[in-house]
Amino acid sequence: MRTVLTAETLWDGTSLLDHPIVVIDDGQIASISTGFNADFPPKTLNLDYPGGILAPAFLDVHTHGAAGHDVMEATPEALNAIGKFLASHGTGNYLATTVTAPLDSILRSLAGLAKLLGLPPVEGQARPAGIHLEGPFLSHAKRGVHPPQHLLAPDLTVFDRLFEAAEGHIRLMTLAPELPGANELAAHATARGVRVSVGHSNATAEATRATIAAGAVSATHTFNAMRPLDHREPGILGTVLTTDSLFAELICDGVHTAPELVKLWWRAKGPERAILVTDAMSATGMPDGEYYLGGFAVQVAHGRATAGGVLSGSVLTLDKALTNFLSFTGAPLAQALRLLTSNPAAMTGLGAQAGLLTVGQPASLVALDGAGKLLASFVYGTNSR
Repeated sequence: MRTVLTAETLWDGTSLLDHPIVVIDDGQIASISTGFNADFPPKTLNLDYPGGILAPAFLDVHTHGAAGHDVMEATPEALNAIGKFLASHGTGNYLATTVTAPLDSILRSLAGLAKLLGLPPVEGQARPAGIHLEGPFLSHAKRGVHPPQHLLAPDLTVFDRLFEAAEGHIRLMTLAPELPGANELAAHATARGVRVSVGHSNATAEATRATIAAGAVSATHTFNAMRPLDHREPGILGTVLTTDSLFAELICDGVHTAPELVKLWWRAKGPERAILVTDAMSATGMPDGEYYLGGFAVQVAHGRATAGGVLSGSVLTLDKALTNFLSFTGAPLAQALRLLTSNPAAMTGLGAQAGLLTVGQPASLVALDGAGKLLASFVYGTNSR
């Protein structure tokens, strides 16, 4: 059945359109037009969202899992469960994010994920559009919960093994700038089409600037697992906040970063370079209890995921990140939507797959009310909400 969506406005990833009419046919966007009181042919399902806004489905470039499953399981069951859950919260595409583990375990997970990423998208399921390699090239000083015994120094040969195991699907890699060989690895990864994100780092400002010059384009969960800001040595954090060309992630759950610092980050990065992420782990969408992040146990209670008292990912969803962000900053909704759509798509080079609403693209879009609350989520043509 053909589906027609109408609302007060539409944000297509670049501009606003008043009184939109979006026609979905065979899981694709058949047309986008504007008008009032349109007549729809028989056998057409019209879904109207008065006062609402239509926008591209969200893209999460940093998520480890949900619905009781971790992406490193690399099984159809795991990715199907994760995909269904994410779709129900407005996410249409995501980067399957790994954690530090024994090298053989990472290689196995990457090989399994590569096979699954090659499959066609499934209606009603968020699609893994690539892999985010978070570890093993991280700082011991700012490793968070990444197991220290499995951290590795930057090594081109090891990276190439990881890249080949993933069959080229590594889209993003977190790297600590202060590690010996980090700049060479940043340049090498960039040459192979991998975006480099600085993070899990105790780097000085000078070291961070050098890795940015070598190709880094983003920062991983700004403020978290970063050298604290100092007025004489701004370090990685000061450099991230003041480098206008650099994208920067943020976990906007009210746990990882205080609202005042969210506002500071927004003022520094603005609507062109800010990116909201979840850093969600397998407990997302599940009751409190013990779950796993990669290969280690995490305790989840009252919205906090911890291992040994250290924050271990989150149980955040991107729709909640959006409403938190709006509440913390007072930003206009049309600007805030960039942080979950066109900005992550631009940073990762996934603009052809996510972040925009255009005719001929898969019908992955959300309907939100005026306060940014999710009303409906269409992923590859299916209403998943």
